[in-house]
Amino acid sequence: MHAENAQLTNRCNVSDEVDLKTWLDSRAIEDVEAFVPDMAGVARGKLLPAEKFGSGELKLPEGIFAQTISGGYVDNKDNVVDRDMLLEPDPSTLRVVPWATDPAASVFLDCYKKDGEPVGTSPRRVLRQVLELFADRGWTPVVAPEVEFYLTNPQTDANEEVEPPEGRLGRTEAANQPYSIDGMNDFDPFINQVYEYCEAQDIHIDTLSQEMGPAQFEINFLHGDAVQLADQVLLFKRTVKEAAIKHEMHATFLARPMSEEAGSALHIHQSVIDANGDNIFSSPDGSESEQFLHYIGGLQRYMPEALLLFAPYANSYRRFLSYWASPVNLEWAVDNRTVGLRVPDSEPAARRVENRLAGSDVNPYLALAGTLACGYLGMIEKCEPREPIEGSAYDLPFNLHRHMYSAIDALEGSTALRKILGDDFVTLYCVLKNHEYREYQELVTPWEREVLMFNV
Repeated sequence: MHAENAQLTNRCNVSDEVDLKTWLDSRAIEDVEAFVPDMAGVARGKLLPAEKFGSGELKLPEGIFAQTISGGYVDNKDNVVDRDMLLEPDPSTLRVVPWATDPAASVFLDCYKKDGEPVGTSPRRVLRQVLELFADRGWTPVVAPEVEFYLTNPQTDANEEVEPPEGRLGRTEAANQPYSIDGMNDFDPFINQVYEYCEAQDIHIDTLSQEMGPAQFEINFLHGDAVQLADQVLLFKRTVKEAAIKHEMHATFLARPMSEEAGSALHIHQSVIDANGDNIFSSPDGSESEQFLHYIGGLQRYMPEALLLFAPYANSYRRFLSYWASPVNLEWAVDNRTVGLRVPDSEPAARRVENRLAGSDVNPYLALAGTLACGYLGMIEKCEPREPIEGSAYDLPFNLHRHMYSAIDALEGSTALRKILGDDFVTLYCVLKNHEYREYQELVTPWEREVLMFNV
């Protein structure tokens, strides 16, 4: 059941440097990829020879969290000298890298200042900070992401629309075939490669299905601990991209990569258990608890302020306009996929909320931190939700931010989220996104050249 306390086992049960060395030696590991998830959810770090890993200090500049998606940097007034961070490997995250030419392993790094304090702008730390608030009240969130992505033909011209790749029969999927078994069979070699790579890395994926768009797929993760699931989503994105390259395709997690096609989401199923392992969203008689309703109330109250975490790029807002299984508001209902906050029809022990707002382009740590923070605030402040809707939420008014500047302003001015996510993080994240959006606005698009150039 979704709300059972299903803590995932450590990847290798490493507890100290001796065990770490034994693990590496037993697998004849030659290289170690040691990395930190940055603001975009991209792995930033170093490649080390295995014999040197763990033998000295690891450092990276704190400025990696001020790096834009295009590779530039924004001014970080709290770290103008770009201090080094001290990095500590999280041994439980050691995994083999199954696509590496030579035997290699990967490991996540946690970031600390010289005084031993965690670096507050690290997305992994932001998520842990939210989880600590739950732990202080004897609660443990349980999450299960669902991630969508497109396969595309390799191409180098950024001015051309991307196209779906050829399947095993040499044909290009032109029609939308949701949930098609034959559509998935067209890409059997790729899918089998993904499952093989995930099993090697102990990434706990469940079912895979064909989605609304051509060569668009969704993978479901098994539920568990939020940090471990965020780690798995980051690794899964790397895995899918590597598997696609191996089969002469590309994979994209852009929120809306094709005009007039469905967007790609990262849905987040979430529930909360108490110290006894019981789902606090259900009362002893199986009915909806007050905490469940307050959690939904918190999502409705605070997600407009947190939207930037779920829609981090200019392209993210195109997904909301597609009306292809993408939310346009924050209404809720049971077993209704048109709403932003869906409650699956389930047994009381598995009662949960599915947040359908995030695109697949998100940083998984920040998306999980954001949704859990909003739900937590709802329970603490006893926010009352609106009544569940009947019928299609697409028939109701659009009430999300329509562009990034309004989303930036909302997060920047949120006193409640600053307290939960950290003032330094919110400030830097908003500066970063402001810079990225301004960079986007500087570009003149093909549509402007074709339609406006000689007609205005």
